[in-house]
Amino acid sequence: MMCRRGALMATRVLCRRVRFLPGWRKRFTQAQFIHTKPKEEVTDEEENKKGLEHQDASFRGEYRLHYNPSSYHHVTRNSNSHSQTDNYEEEQCFSAQAPSCWQQSNRYSVSCSRHLSSSKNTLLDLAFNKASETEAPSALSYNRKPVPPDVKVDTRAFLKCRPEYSSLSLNLTQRPHPIEWVDVLPLLQKVSVLKGRMKPSDVSQFLVELSKLHPDKMPLLLSDQRFIMLLRYSVEHLRIFSELQLLEVLQSFVWLEIPASHTVLDVFEAELRRQANQLTLHQLLLAADLWRCIGRQVPQYLQCLYDSVHLHVGQVGVAELVQLLYIIGEGRHCPKDLIRPVEQLLMRHLSQLHPEEVGTVCLGLFKSQTSLSEGAVTRIVDRALSFVTEMGDFAMVNVLKYLRFSYLYHRTWLEAMAQEVPRRTHQMGVQGLMHVTLTCSALHYRNDSILTSVAQSIPSLVPHCRSKDSSKLLWAFGTLGFLPIQSPGFYPSLIDALRKRKAEFQRYPEHLLTGLLGLAFVSQFPEDLVTLALSPEFVFLSLRNSQLELKKDMFTLDGAVALELPQWKGPRLSGELREEVAEMLWKFAQSDVCLKPEVLEAESALQDLLGGDKFVCKRMILPHTRSIDLEVHLDSNGQPVPVNLLCPKQSATMIPSPQSLEKINSGVPITEKLLAQLIKGKNTTDSLASSVKVTPTPCQRLPPDEGGRLFDSVLDLTNDMIETLTKPSRRDSTHQASVCQGFKGPIKIAVQVSSRNHYCVQSQQLLGLHAMKRRHLKIAGYRVVELSHQEWSSMLRKSRAEKLAYLHCKMYDNL
Repeated sequence: MMCRRGALMATRVLCRRVRFLPGWRKRFTQAQFIHTKPKEEVTDEEENKKGLEHQDASFRGEYRLHYNPSSYHHVTRNSNSHSQTDNYEEEQCFSAQAPSCWQQSNRYSVSCSRHLSSSKNTLLDLAFNKASETEAPSALSYNRKPVPPDVKVDTRAFLKCRPEYSSLSLNLTQRPHPIEWVDVLPLLQKVSVLKGRMKPSDVSQFLVELSKLHPDKMPLLLSDQRFIMLLRYSVEHLRIFSELQLLEVLQSFVWLEIPASHTVLDVFEAELRRQANQLTLHQLLLAADLWRCIGRQVPQYLQCLYDSVHLHVGQVGVAELVQLLYIIGEGRHCPKDLIRPVEQLLMRHLSQLHPEEVGTVCLGLFKSQTSLSEGAVTRIVDRALSFVTEMGDFAMVNVLKYLRFSYLYHRTWLEAMAQEVPRRTHQMGVQGLMHVTLTCSALHYRNDSILTSVAQSIPSLVPHCRSKDSSKLLWAFGTLGFLPIQSPGFYPSLIDALRKRKAEFQRYPEHLLTGLLGLAFVSQFPEDLVTLALSPEFVFLSLRNSQLELKKDMFTLDGAVALELPQWKGPRLSGELREEVAEMLWKFAQSDVCLKPEVLEAESALQDLLGGDKFVCKRMILPHTRSIDLEVHLDSNGQPVPVNLLCPKQSATMIPSPQSLEKINSGVPITEKLLAQLIKGKNTTDSLASSVKVTPTPCQRLPPDEGGRLFDSVLDLTNDMIETLTKPSRRDSTHQASVCQGFKGPIKIAVQVSSRNHYCVQSQQLLGLHAMKRRHLKIAGYRVVELSHQEWSSMLRKSRAEKLAYLHCKMYDNL
């Protein structure tokens, strides 16, 4: 008996010692909940209890909080400290919905995914697909260091515009007056005493009071067993909470800084969905805002909110509408059946919106990829324009974002930006400046006052540049043809910023390629970064990401290096990969740009002019530039040299039908009457030789292949052209021979059928890719003959004789 008593006492002493070992509670709590039912077998009540029991471990530090930058505001000691993070996700936010990050539903948009380039978007498709940014880090990913914010942005400034928002949202700047830990201890003691005798009102009141604790002491509270007990009872009383108590508890979770991944929030979300039909529209909007403040994405709850909007359309005033669009933007989705009602409500209340509210509306539409009608977008921007000088920088940038998404050329707004942006650049953050220039490049709007002011501000902001910011700035400035000489410190500072953020390329390889291609457009090649981008390891890393099509980007960079750095000793893409991408690009070109009427007509007319199809080759002379040319060779006497051996074989399915060829090749025979008309047209204002001028309206949604080269086009019938028309067989004329004198060997000509999308709007400034192509063609020994969009589109309506005269003039006068 004595032995048994001694053994029992020894066991008790051992247990007491173990109890006070460091981490004992943690391990004990883990062991408590090892044996659980499968999730599908657990009843509602059991799931609620088990979920809270599991949180014993969570509050002791066993949960994992996965950081994913988003616009959700996480409450911290300084509520403004994450304001810049709110603006982090502009494009990556769309990855959960579609591979293409923005404008997917907008047929007028510039393609943002890295798919094959086409004439609908002859710009490189770069830098806008953020699908990879929300995925789990790969084995090669890194511990990402946050970039310090350069300016504090109040993303919820619109809530100050009218008092009605107080019932729809939580004011994060009005945290309850903090109480100290000693004031909390009596409350926790009451919890331990009451336990199961607590009423729903007691639970909600305790949580509300505890949420007033000073933020510095919150970790201490969250790890306290009495608080964990209180959370258990909150779940037990969940079904009998009133709507007001339920919202009070949810609001207390915001101030308590409950982690968004905490499983106690699962049961609260489920209960809110269950009670959605009983909640008013204001309560639904408030709950949605509280979820946003907690930082938890609740798509199923938001769907309940959206469904209720249809039932309460009559209750949607200005504040409700703006708050709804804010929530839609934070949720990254707007149901299709809600777009039309939202547009109608917007048009009804538009005249009452304040400047910051217009910015919030635009940001919500942008984040949710919601396309409104052209008229609606125009009216929204018109409203913003009416008080643009009163708008904050954040709101102004949001309007620009939605313009970029809608691909709307609003001339008066952009002209206002030429005044506002230079005035504000000294106070704007790097992300805002990036979006300003990205919008300008997307709309092909080059304004030197905007670009110069941004370029002068960027060097001082480099410490705050993420790789995303640096790469997109380089892309935008390179696209708009901003040369290094115009701001000597701009490009070097961003190149240095890329070097400092090299680690980020392991996870976001597209950022490096985007920045290097923007630099290549202006003939800048930082060799260390190019070496990294073309290295076998980086190529492997880039190609294994199936959600991004980076092959074409690497192919374009590799081709640019080959031509512009002839002494390059660094890595190059393998021959197999180059052939694969070139074949892929050519197959797409055959199905798209090669079959466009203006290209087919130019090819046919050149064949007639030069004597047959063997003298014209339609191909991608420089595949890395992703576009085709009509190649022609002339000898030193001006006579055409056969080039058909250069042409790649076309698939039978890609060859146009005989009927279409017959229609295209149909022309007007050169008769004496026609010749008289042509000669008369040379000396008069004949309609056949009249100029055509198109001026864009102040607000115009541009077609995908319209970027806007706008200038006069005049067909001037010279004596040489008339001679050519009179005696078309004299291809060895004195004129042709004279223009070709001095050339050694065959003259290689690349005839380009250009589009407005190749130029900055209302300018003859080539966009980055096309300027680079011209440069590369010259390096490769070609002379470029351009059939400009405005000139050739007007010629398509004229006779074959006039087309031949125009082409003859272009071919020989350009030499």
